[in-house]
Order: sequence, then C-alpha cells, then structure tokens
Amino acid sequence: MVTVLMDKLTHIFVQGLSNSFYPVPQQAIGVGSAFEGWSPHAEDVVYRVLVPLSPPPGHAFHLEPDTAGMPQRNFCVRVELLCTCTREQLGENLLCFLHHPEEELRKKQDPSLLHTLCTGSYLDVEKTVHWFYRFVRVAWLLLPQSCHWRLTLQPSGRSCKFQLSKDKESFMVEMIFGVRQGDSDIFVGSQPTEVGIPSTTWFETYAVAEAKFFRHISGQAPHDSWHCQCLQLLTRILMGVGFSSYTLKTVVMHLLNTVPLTRWRRGDFWQRLVDILKYLRCSLETKRLNHFVVGNERFPTEISLPSDFRVAEPLNLFQHLASNPDAHTKARHEYIHLLHR
Repeated sequence: MVTVLMDKLTHIFVQGLSNSFYPVPQQAIGVGSAFEGWSPHAEDVVYRVLVPLSPPPGHAFHLEPDTAGMPQRNFCVRVELLCTCTREQLGENLLCFLHHPEEELRKKQDPSLLHTLCTGSYLDVEKTVHWFYRFVRVAWLLLPQSCHWRLTLQPSGRSCKFQLSKDKESFMVEMIFGVRQGDSDIFVGSQPTEVGIPSTTWFETYAVAEAKFFRHISGQAPHDSWHCQCLQLLTRILMGVGFSSYTLKTVVMHLLNTVPLTRWRRGDFWQRLVDILKYLRCSLETKRLNHFVVGNERFPTEISLPSDFRVAEPLNLFQHLASNPDAHTKARHEYIHLLHR
C-alpha cells in the first residue's frame, strides 16, 4: 500500500507542477527494516521511503563535499542554472534564466529553484521538506485512499512524516529526500540527525544499496533461510541495551557476505546467533567495526556504487570507542548485559 501510495503522489506531483521549477520527485524506494524484512516491532514499524529528486529543466545539481568536522560524509547540493536558449529555439515553452531579462522572466515564467527552495546557491533541506508537506496535504485529497484513510502529518524538520489510520489500523510513513550520486545506488539524503546541523547539509546515505543487498540475499538464499529472523530477534533483545540496531545490522550483513547462505536455515539458527555475538565481541576488542558498504571490496557487484567506493578507506563505526576509553568500557558492559539477556 505504501508503494502504491507513493507512486500516486509522484504522478500527481508531476502532473500538477509540470510548468514550475521545483525539484522533480522520482519513484520512491523502500528502505530500512520494514522493507528489508526484519523490522523488530511490527506494531511500531515505520515504512521509510527515499524519494530521489532530479533537477527541474534549466537547472543542474552538483554535489560538493561539506567538511564541517563531522564524522559522516556530508555534502551540499549546489544548484546551477543552465542555458536553455537552444531549447527555446526548438519551440519549447522555456525562457532561459541566464539570458532573458529579469522583468520578462518574472512576468512569463515561475521563479527558478534558486529563488524558492535554496539558501544561497544550495538546496535547503528544511525548505524542501516544508514545501513537500504542503504538497502532500493538497494531493492527499485527490487520492482514492483519502475516502477511507485519515492522514495526520507529523512535525519533522528533515523528513516528511505522516500517519495513516482507519478504524483500529494505523501505520507511519516517513519520506526522506535524496539526490543520487551519479548513476549509483548511493544518495545524499535529508534524513534526520542531531540538532544544530545546517539546513544545507545533506548526509551520504547507503540505505538504498543496503536494501538492495537484502533483496539480493533473499534472491539467492534458500526459501527457508532465517537470516532476517536472526537480526529481528537480536534487535528485539537490544531494547534497553546501548548497541544500535544499525550496529547489529552491519554485523549480520558482513556475515551474510562470508558465511554460505545454505548455513542460515532454521537448524543453523543458534550457531548463527553465536557467530553474530562473536563478531560483535571481536569488534569491541579491536574497537573497529567496518562499514559494510564503504571500503568493502566484497560488496556485490550487481549493486551500483561510485567508482571509488570499494577501494576507499573503510569507515570505522566504532571510531568513538577508539578515541574514548570510557565509551569503550561502557560498551563492553553493555555487551555482557546483552549476553545475559
């Protein structure tokens, strides 16, 4: 239902704003645990989708690294105006933002993206989210689902969240916006993060590549494979323990890439749980847990990555443990707590 809903929203958007110069949303991509098959709590599941944004006519997006001292790989999306004089000469109803007088542009054409959703020359995350919120509120009334479901928008600065409810049934959808890096499955995205992040900062996200990895594994694994159940159980146990579900997911992805898929059946369930915990313990001892996508030469070649990703220096998800002895001691205690559970 979420996939169908997003397709209909995208269709309405393309039809309704075809003559404007806002970013053009592409088909949404399901990401996260709900679409990967291991959501730990079905009653609290959030259906997260990434909506790729393409530049409108007469515009181009350029990704520029944002080295503001944060551990993540961050980018700014610079918006450039392109000359469209040739397209105008071919009969397209498009005035060139670079070469037509401003007065004529104001009278005959909607403003450029630089004058609507940008701060300076850079695409603004918060302005983009706020704009899409307004669009969803209007577009929802045009959808057949609006006759049976109630839409409740949730406040969020860097993503578009809404709850759909009918009788006793309800679920949450979160839309994250992204700009694709080249033709790869890596994006820079608007996903929420800690406060104080500039609104022109977009974080590199591997969610699409990871979701494709789980689909890749499901396509090759035996039909009775329990790899998702392993991850689901451990993330349920994790509630109240300091390890994030992403840490466990990373460990499981590394093991799925090394342990033969025929050894993830129900009969192997206990041994695989032991393997996951051993891998986590080893990572704690060495204070190093490599990111699964960046710097992984064994990442499936069927999934498209930027040319330098597989040979890049791996990101250490436990870097904070290496630089903070107190955090490392705390993590070791949390691991013991996890074993007792």
